[in-house]
Amino acid sequence: MNQVTKVFYISVVVALLFIGWGVIPEETLPTWNLSNVTSNIQGFLTDKFGWFYLLSATGFLIFAIFLIFSKYGNIKLGKPDDEPEYPYITWFAMLFSAGMGIGLVFWGAAEPLSHFHTPARIGEAPTSEDAAQSALKYSFFHWGLHPWAIYAVLALALAYFKFRKDAPGVISAALTPVLGEKRVKGPIGTLIDFIAVFATIFGVATSLGLGALQISSGLAYTIDGLEDTFGLQLAIIGVVTVLFMISAMTGLNKGIKYLSNTNIVLAILLMVFLLFAGPTNFIMDYFTTTFGSYVRDLPYMSFRLTPFAEDNSWVQGWTIFYWAWWISWAPFVGTFIARVSRGRTIREFILGVLLVPTIFGALWFSVFGGTAISLEFFDGVDIYTDVQELGTEVALFSMLQHIPLGAVMSIIALLLISTFFVTSADSATFVLGMQTTNGSLNPKNQVKFTWGIIQAGAAAVLLWQGGLGALQTAAIIAAFPFTFIMILICFSLLNAFQDEAKKIDLKKKKTR
Repeated sequence: MNQVTKVFYISVVVALLFIGWGVIPEETLPTWNLSNVTSNIQGFLTDKFGWFYLLSATGFLIFAIFLIFSKYGNIKLGKPDDEPEYPYITWFAMLFSAGMGIGLVFWGAAEPLSHFHTPARIGEAPTSEDAAQSALKYSFFHWGLHPWAIYAVLALALAYFKFRKDAPGVISAALTPVLGEKRVKGPIGTLIDFIAVFATIFGVATSLGLGALQISSGLAYTIDGLEDTFGLQLAIIGVVTVLFMISAMTGLNKGIKYLSNTNIVLAILLMVFLLFAGPTNFIMDYFTTTFGSYVRDLPYMSFRLTPFAEDNSWVQGWTIFYWAWWISWAPFVGTFIARVSRGRTIREFILGVLLVPTIFGALWFSVFGGTAISLEFFDGVDIYTDVQELGTEVALFSMLQHIPLGAVMSIIALLLISTFFVTSADSATFVLGMQTTNGSLNPKNQVKFTWGIIQAGAAAVLLWQGGLGALQTAAIIAAFPFTFIMILICFSLLNAFQDEAKKIDLKKKKTR
């Protein structure tokens, strides 16, 4: 079970070729360099298939909600006597650290502030009260139920087939009901698992790149004389790579578990600190009213495109990018969540995965984004100029400079980004190890080490090729083929559940 598969060798070769392609200077390949080719592919996908990403993400949410209220909700993800391996707090900490992590810290202040100055709705005045209200609502939308539904659907399939049906813990095995065992064990299954590995590598590389960008910008912003250069970003990636490889070697129940709990403690500490150091009443009022409007407008936002607008770059640059990013992260986060969710019922699993991170994320954006918008709207502080001049990654640190004990909070924020960075990369090496050893629950250290180096290399190349834009491009491209696989997984789950319903009474609690 712990032997490497063909998927490992194919994926390693393709990933190394991709990294090698990215190292070639642009002047050597003026037309066919990595940056130009991937940008053209990304432009084609967002122009022609933005609607496909939108409908797919919304479809996954509808499917997840259906399962909560269906008779299948009582099915246990495991054998009759299996009990959850981790208590709720640890379970939430592990899935949350893997599922959002760096992104929340990176975008917590930056995204609402960006929407405040460049509103989502056509005709809305920038920096107006209406823009402020929709800014936070769309931040909730991009980080709320939709991404966690994407994760939940894939994680559910992997956990169900692995722990209840004793199938290998790879994505191709979850498609046996629709493709048949012969195809799943043949070239088609290998292709499916390769696509999942490819999406994982570049979905995670995007997040690691964001982490390196923000750590370097935070250090440069808070330390006089230090410049935010690619060399500094590369050094950060190198240091963190050593740290997460050390953590990865200790296994799931040591490194990842302890780091995930540390992340949650640091995140809550930073959020509570800012909540009471900032405009507390405004933040909580802002959270309450925006959460209500998010729930009210969720159906409209879920299908919102702008076909009559001359410029639809907002939807493409935000919503479509996010849905593609979450889908590219799904093999990684889904595999990891499945691994730590044995023994829970489908209903318990989906409710936990959907609701807890969504509410926590909404609070996070209310505190960080709400503080940034409050400073600009009421106090005349200009944070957005720093963002325009220095990059999106400085929004958090620029905002913290205007808060009591901001320097201390900046240090905590840098520490939090670093631990999230390590946890995400650590978890990803574990998942890539599982996916390339036929679903082994304890991949060999040599396999995890190989994937750790490749992830770091991919993140470094993407940063060198164009920073944030290149990272976003890679995520959108990696997500496209995997979206079709996820749609098939929904049909596969329904087929499996219907077959199970013929054999046992699904109305009994915690079906055996």
